[in-house]
Parts: sequence; C-alpha cells; structure tokens
Amino acid sequence: MSALLVDSTLSLLTHGYAWAPDLRRAHQDAPLVRTRLMGRPAVLLHGREAVAFFYDDSRVQRHDAVPAPVIDTLFGRGAVHTLDGERHRVRKQLLVSLLMSPVDVGGLTARVDTGWREALPGWEDRRVVLFDEVATLLAGAVCDWVGLPVPEEAAREIGQDCVAMVDGFATAGPRHLRARRARHRQEQALMAAVTRVRADHPHLTSGTVLETVALHREPDGTLLEPHTAAVELLNVIRPTVAVTWFVTFAAHALHRHPGQRDVLRTDDPAHARAFAHEVRRFYPFVPFVAGVAAHDLVFAGDHVPAGTLLLLDVYGHHHDPALWEQPYHFAPGRFLGHDPEPGALIPQGAGDPRTGHRCPGEDITLSLLTTLAPALAHLDFAVPHQDLTIPLSRIPTRPRSGFAIETASRSRSRPHGSTRTR
Repeated sequence: MSALLVDSTLSLLTHGYAWAPDLRRAHQDAPLVRTRLMGRPAVLLHGREAVAFFYDDSRVQRHDAVPAPVIDTLFGRGAVHTLDGERHRVRKQLLVSLLMSPVDVGGLTARVDTGWREALPGWEDRRVVLFDEVATLLAGAVCDWVGLPVPEEAAREIGQDCVAMVDGFATAGPRHLRARRARHRQEQALMAAVTRVRADHPHLTSGTVLETVALHREPDGTLLEPHTAAVELLNVIRPTVAVTWFVTFAAHALHRHPGQRDVLRTDDPAHARAFAHEVRRFYPFVPFVAGVAAHDLVFAGDHVPAGTLLLLDVYGHHHDPALWEQPYHFAPGRFLGHDPEPGALIPQGAGDPRTGHRCPGEDITLSLLTTLAPALAHLDFAVPHQDLTIPLSRIPTRPRSGFAIETASRSRSRPHGSTRTR
C-alpha cells in the first residue's frame, strides 16, 4: 500500500510549515496520515495522544530517523540526537548536567544580560539588524560560559556560522553549502580546543563545559572521539545562538502588540515567562520532529510497520483550535500563572528532558527569553520601514529584514520605559 503513496518531499520544500497542516486537512484532520518522504514510508502524527506516543522511547527510536544532510549541518555526526539506548542515556546525562543546573543556567543568563548592556551604546544613533546583533551577543556569552572566551569579532563569526547551520539544514543549494562549511569550520576549532585540554592545559579550563565534555567517557570507559566531543560542544553553542530566532520573534511581537511592552516593563517574572511561552508557541520555528517506529505499532487504530518514519506535527500542534483557544491570536495571558500542561507546548520536544529526547536546553531558552524580552520592552527604539513578513514557506523562517531597529542615544532618549516604535 505504501508503494502507492505520493512522495511529499517536493511539497514539503515548497510549502514549509504549512505542509503538515495542509496534508492533515486534505485527510479530514486525521490524527495519522500516511505519506512518503525522501522515498521512505512515513506517517504524520498529530494531537496530545500523538505527543505521548512519539516520546515513548520503547516505541520510537532516533537512529536513522534524521536525514544525512540534516546531521551534516544541524546536529553533527555522532550527536546525542542520533543515539538510542544506553549510549543515549549516558550522553544525555552529560548534556543535562551541563544545561539544566540552575546555577549554570543563571551563569549563562548573567553573561547575556551583561553583554546586552555593554552592546547598547554601540547601537546608538544608527540602524542595526537585531537578528545579527543578538546572534553575536549570544555567541560571545555562550563561548565565555563554555570556557572559550573570544573577542567580539570572533563572536560575530561564530554567531554567523551557528546561524548558517540552522538556516541551511532544511534546504538545498547555497544555504546548505554555507551550513556545511560553517559546521566544518567550527568543529575543527573545537576539536583543537578538546585536544589542548586533554594534552596539557586542563588547569586552564577547570570546571568548565569544555573540560567536562573533553574528559567525558562513553559507557565502555573510553573518551569521546575528538570529533564527537567537538560535535557535542557545538550542540551546546549552536542551540544557544539559535535563541536569536526567538528573541527576534519577541521583538516582532512587541512591535505588533505594543500593549505587551507596558506589561513587560512591570518586570514581573510571571508576565515575562508567559510572554516567552507564547512566543515559542505562536511563532514558527520547528515544523515537525522525526523518529522511526522501533517495532510494529498501532496508533489511533492504524497499524504502523517497524521502520516507518514517524513525523510529529509541531507547528500544526501549536495552532490547532482543538488544543488552543484562538490559536492565531498572540495571547501571553493563556500561560499567566502556570506553565503549560505536559504535551501541550512542544517547541523543543516533550517528555522528560533528563532521560528522553526533549531538549535539555529548554530551561536556557526560557531564561534567556525572560531576560531579553523585558530588556527589549525597556529599550527606546524605532522600527523603520522594512519587510517584516515571516514567510511560512521558508524553514527556518524569520522576519525577512532580520528586524532592523534605530535606537536613540542616551542623551536624547526619553524617560525609562518610553517607546518610539512605529
């Protein structure tokens, strides 16, 4: 039967984030839709039950789920995202220990906050592209936190490379080639850093993320291959820089909904957290996530053969009126005073981040957003005429202009909390 299915690869490349919701609508919003992707039999899953089903590691494995072009640009060969079983558990514990400690999250957030304050004078009386500046800021902060402090120019280059890796994973052509070159460049630099730590300079990086990854041992007691260690270091640095997308979306939301600026200027952590949750729900980032049926399965009464590619519809999940009231209305109040229920908000996966395939960096994303969104609300800036459309056909997407702003000098700025956005 699967041999008769039309391959959806071209449709996905053409329609982007709308591909999965459109496919579901063509099948009367069924919770399971059969298709083919890159020649492989696949099923598209949707709904709360689908989330729990997909993140059950006894049913779904990640090995062979991610296409080689995505591994070679976004994740890297040998990354934790491609592992299962004991190897995944041990490697995941390494990343959890690095990314989920409140002290460590706070240390990174403090560096970002300091970097933001130090960057603002350089933005005065000129037009800057927020996306580019935030990428540089986050790259510099996370490199310092990892144990590899770099000057601003190097941070800009690292930020550009990390952006290229994310920007080119889901496409062919020049963007994909830039992503491959960027990954190779950064992996080589991090392999050299790992080698230095192991050889004769561990005292220079004591207690850092760099040292922890460089000296980490696999279940068989061996050190990670230098390349694999570099990959996992980059899987700390790159996702942190990728928060640039969410920060830019936050600026877009404040521009479209200026009343939210007044709310965030109260500096109430509950409002900042609710705003961060809504940015991650409302704006498109991850279109879907992929896995492979570990054995013959049954979902929603349908048989799913072992080896079938499983796709969990993330963008459609976050905009489903059956799951969210007025899903296309930006409303942070829906999260005020409480965190989302399990399986409801899944921009960085679901399940247990300590043992499963949910991103262990989600706490970092939330911490950075709840810090930078109020900082944006307090900033005195104007939004000049530009193309702020966010094309759903492009994965990953962002405002076409990167969100350019013009900030006032402190000598001319209005009282704290004022705005000149237009």
